Amino acid sequence: MGPEESGVVTGSAYPAKSGTGSAYDAHMLRLAYNTNGLAHHRLDDAIDLVADLGYDGIALTPDVPHLDPMRATPTEIGMVAAHLARRGLDVCIQTGARFVLDPRRKHQPTLLDPDPAARDRRLTFLTRCMEIGRDLGAEVLAFWSGSPLATESTEVLDARLARECVRVAERAAERGMIAAFEPEPGMHVETLAHWSRLREAAGHPALRLALDVGHVHCNQEGDPAELIAAHASELADVQVEDMREGEHLHLPFGEGTLDIGPVLAALDGAGYDGLVGVELSRDSHRAPDVARAAIAHLRGAQS
Repeated sequence: MGPEESGVVTGSAYPAKSGTGSAYDAHMLRLAYNTNGLAHHRLDDAIDLVADLGYDGIALTPDVPHLDPMRATPTEIGMVAAHLARRGLDVCIQTGARFVLDPRRKHQPTLLDPDPAARDRRLTFLTRCMEIGRDLGAEVLAFWSGSPLATESTEVLDARLARECVRVAERAAERGMIAAFEPEPGMHVETLAHWSRLREAAGHPALRLALDVGHVHCNQEGDPAELIAAHASELADVQVEDMREGEHLHLPFGEGTLDIGPVLAALDGAGYDGLVGVELSRDSHRAPDVARAAIAHLRGAQS
């Protein structure tokens, strides 16, 4: 066991839910936990843990250990859907699986790839995730641009990505879902300004915004709460965690410099009613303690 695995994050568990529906007042934001932070748990166990801690939903990242999008059967998907329903959990779909398409290249291929066949592989993956989401009752699928492999102009990459985003949005709409694009540090589209440029280029009304608040805090100027208000009408998905300015490192709450209270108030004030997913993908080795502390922190910041 490495030194990073020996620490325990403390925090009181929020009261567990029973039956269906939220256990919290209507004005409270609906919190979820991302399965990319539960990489060492079977999906059934992850669902039970998230529900027992009092979360309202689960942000499912279809990946090798959790409904592998290339191998999951209708029977497996149906069993997960029934389990979510029994535990009263809503679900949204995240598509950040690192090596599910290429075991040697992280997040490749992407929608930016100059090879149409490679782009089609990414689109097929996203479409499969949509179908899993649809069968689980999800309304939103979040995705991102990736990073270009070749040196090409911003204009060429923007035009290519805009076309592919339209394809994603249309396929999602055909399946009764919303395609939400996430700016991601280090990728071609990494800030809200880049997102606005892409949104204008794509010009598709069904393309919405997936906002990771930590990303806003770590890689661009401006108050996250004010930026939430400015983009409120575009929001379809929100992820939260702590971070430090200038460092893309997902941290448990209290270990970074993000003031989460105003962020939650801004989401509430904007009337955002989707899931707010906690994304702590580096903390799977201590997931039960981190997930417990996260919901205690977030509920405390809202009270």
